[in-house]
Amino acid sequence: MENEAGQVNQVRVDIEYCNVCNSKPQCLELSQLIQTRIPDAQVACKIGRRGSFEVQINDTLVHSKINSLAFPDYEAVVSNVIAARDGRPVTKVKEQPITECVVQ
Repeated sequence: MENEAGQVNQVRVDIEYCNVCNSKPQCLELSQLIQTRIPDAQVACKIGRRGSFEVQINDTLVHSKINSLAFPDYEAVVSNVIAARDGRPVTKVKEQPITECVVQ
């Protein structure tokens, strides 16, 4: 897709995840969602720091699990990737709602 100037912006998404926390499935899920919706985006999952799930779009950090203690809202990440592709600025994404664990 072209931006307002008629140019296509290359988008790179880097996702750093914690292997100790077994966050690889979430990384792969987010990666697949991005690639399904924005096929030209380059998405890379890489093992990182303990407790991490950091999402960068074109070198701009839009989510940090280390800081927020939560995973990102995937739709908000996709919206940011679309914004970057269209030449618009990216913003910090909101976190997924925290679900309570109930033991009966």
